[in-house]
Amino acid sequence: MKDRYVDKFMNYLKVERNASPHTIINYTEDLKGFSIFLENRPVEDVNYLIIRKFLAGLRSREYSKRTVARKLATLRSFFKFLYKEGYLKSNPISTISTPKIDKRLPKFLDVATACKLIESPSAKDAYGLRDRAIMEVLYSAGIRVSELVGLNVDSVDFIGEVVKVMGKGRKERICPIGIKAANALKEYLDKRSGSKEKALFLNKSGKRLHDRSVRRIIDKYIKRVSLKEKISPHTLRHSFATHLLDKGADLRSVQELLGHKNLSTTQIYTHITTERLKSIYDKTHPRA
Repeated sequence: MKDRYVDKFMNYLKVERNASPHTIINYTEDLKGFSIFLENRPVEDVNYLIIRKFLAGLRSREYSKRTVARKLATLRSFFKFLYKEGYLKSNPISTISTPKIDKRLPKFLDVATACKLIESPSAKDAYGLRDRAIMEVLYSAGIRVSELVGLNVDSVDFIGEVVKVMGKGRKERICPIGIKAANALKEYLDKRSGSKEKALFLNKSGKRLHDRSVRRIIDKYIKRVSLKEKISPHTLRHSFATHLLDKGADLRSVQELLGHKNLSTTQIYTHITTERLKSIYDKTHPRA
C-alpha cells in the first residue's frame, strides 16, 4: 500500500477533522496492519473480497468484536477518503456492514467522589492550581481531553463563564464552565502571569500540555485520594453528562454541550440513569 495515500489521509484527519493524537495513533497502527496483510498488492486492486479476507483473519486470531469493528471503521474512513479524492474509481468497503457489538455503559463517578477528586490538588503552587483547574474544567464543561489541551487563554470568557471549544470536525461550540471552574482558572492564570504562551494549560517546560500528560496528572490524584475505580480523564466527561441528566437536563441540551453529532451517541447516558432509577426503586418500593 502506498505510503503517500496514508500520509494524505493522516493529514486530512489532522487538518480537516481535527482528530486527536490518540485517534491518529490508532488509525496509523490499523493501516499499518492492513498494509502488512496486503504485502505488495496496490491499494487500487483492493476489493470487498480482500477486505473480508482481512477481517476473517482478525477473527481467526481471536480479536474482540470491538477491535475488529474499530479496524473496520479505520478502513471505512480511509477508503471513503480515497474515493472522494478521486484516487479510487469505486469504494471497495461500501457493501461491508459493521459487526454488531454490545454497547458498554460508560463509567462515571458519583457527585461526592467527583468533588473529592477535583479538590485533591494543592492550592499552594502553580502545578496544583493548574491540576485543579484542569479537573474543574473537564467536569464543569464536559469537554474531551483533546479539546481541553487545545484551549488557549483567550478561549475563556470569564464574564460569561464559558469557554470556546474546537471540537471534532473543527466545529466550534460554547461550553459553560460555572463559577468554581472560572475561579480555579483565574487562580491558575494569576500564578503563571509571567508567561506569554497562548496555550491555556502548560507543562513544566512552559509549553502546551498534551493528552497523555493529562492522563498522568489525573492518575496521580486518583492514587492520592485512594479511588478504587478504574477511571480516565473521560470519566469526568461521563460524570458530567450523567449528573446533568440525573438533575433533569433534557437530552438535546446535553447533546449540544457534549458536542455529539448524533443524539443516539448521547442516549447511552439515559441507560445509566434508568438503571439507577430501577436500582432505587427495587431497594425502596414496598411492592418491588
